[in-house]
Amino acid sequence: MDTNLQKYLAFVKTVEYGSFTKAAQMLHYSQSGVSRMILDLEKEWHVSLLERGRAGVQLTSDGVQLLPYARNVCREFEKLQTQVDGLNGLEAGLIRIGTFSSVATHWLPNIIQAFQKDYPAIRYELLLGDYTEIETWIAEGRVDAGFLCLPTRPEFETIFLEQDPLLVVLPEDHPLAAAEKFPVQALGNYPFMLLDKGAGAEVPALLRRYNLTPDVRFTTWEDYAIMAMVESGLGIGILPKLILRRAPYHIVAKELDVPAWRKIGLAFREKKTLSLAMRRFLEYLSFR
Repeated sequence: MDTNLQKYLAFVKTVEYGSFTKAAQMLHYSQSGVSRMILDLEKEWHVSLLERGRAGVQLTSDGVQLLPYARNVCREFEKLQTQVDGLNGLEAGLIRIGTFSSVATHWLPNIIQAFQKDYPAIRYELLLGDYTEIETWIAEGRVDAGFLCLPTRPEFETIFLEQDPLLVVLPEDHPLAAAEKFPVQALGNYPFMLLDKGAGAEVPALLRRYNLTPDVRFTTWEDYAIMAMVESGLGIGILPKLILRRAPYHIVAKELDVPAWRKIGLAFREKKTLSLAMRRFLEYLSFR
């Protein structure tokens, strides 16, 4: 890769990850190497790009203005690399995917295993986040595609994958643990552990749909934290069925007495701009 491109990429990734260390790990450089490349850019451009502190790095005002241009250069290089990969087949390549915990835990291992049998040289970068973060990563080009709860941003192209039921999770000794279904109106009768994965999150949407205001004691985007809290008897929660596969917690899962689910899909900016590796990866989604 051209030396200047390496510097631009080091700058972009340091901002995205918020630290030299994480950017270096992603780029397979040393931390000092990434820091040195950004210092070289600052000298060449006669500006200060980043403020360095204990909490990580922050863009300066000059950095804010120049970041979009550096990011565009990196994107154009990726497009060039996509065309080169297409000419050379799938002997090499990188697939970058944004995902949330249930898909990362239960779908991606099977998909990647099947894909890797046919294309062993492909590398992967998986970024774990909530729905809002994943949408931002797709829009900014930080990932090629991302698993999301549909619908998502109208400018994205999407592939619908599965309708995943939402289940109420209870401690094993809960009074309604033996009930056939959990009454939706009873959600307001017990301390509630709220799963909120950002804009479009399915649990807050369900509560709004039925005008429910439960006694929320704990809010997180981490599914397993909800399970742990429920197992400890701190309240009840609602989780997608997918994340409850092989759950290592002593809890009870119940269907609601009203229809409740999330629609899982894969989103990307434009299918025609995806790399050959990513386009081929789409053909393996059925292995989930």
